[in-house]
Amino acid sequence: INNFTFYLSGKMFTFPQQTNTAHVRLNTTREDFSAVTVCLRSFTDLSRNHVLFSLATPSAANDFLLFKRAAANQIEISARNVGALFDGQEYTLNTWLSVCATWDSTSGLGQLWLNGKPSSRKFTSTGSNIRGRAIITLGQEQDSHGGGFDANQSLVGMISDVHMWDYVLSNCEIHRYMDNLNFTPGNVLNWRALDFQIRGRVLLEEKQAICY
Repeated sequence: INNFTFYLSGKMFTFPQQTNTAHVRLNTTREDFSAVTVCLRSFTDLSRNHVLFSLATPSAANDFLLFKRAAANQIEISARNVGALFDGQEYTLNTWLSVCATWDSTSGLGQLWLNGKPSSRKFTSTGSNIRGRAIITLGQEQDSHGGGFDANQSLVGMISDVHMWDYVLSNCEIHRYMDNLNFTPGNVLNWRALDFQIRGRVLLEEKQAICY
């Protein structure tokens, strides 16, 4: 296991096979969040359940979770172990998708953005912050703090441009992220200065560009 801090613009993590081991751990020293925004880009051909982003603390395995359900176009956001299901947005296979998820503890509302389109705002959990030593994983969904992986929930595909903020990003900033414009990088996780560990068969590769 090696620790890296890299400027990853133009790169992607490739998860080439279904396992219950291979993942990327993203490191942060932050231990208290009253609000969260996570944005990332993903690419897969999976039609089964699969994880996009998993943050666990000792008190909650799904303290902040972004999870694609097997049912077409259903994505779940969980905060403090309480989930809300978002339906009807086009989760297209075999193409890059831009995904952002927001939550704040005061209102308890979560919202999903997919390729620039917002969802309805839905209640998840309110009244308590995400608190404790956070373990964040890509490629595997945590059912316990740092573990409990299930191959049938793993990601097979690619992930890029991961950012996390400790506040709810404005609509305009989310659109700037989705449109690849100049946006304020994450102040918790920043793809341009990411502290991470690769565990198992995960590749750090150049992101494939479309050539015309």
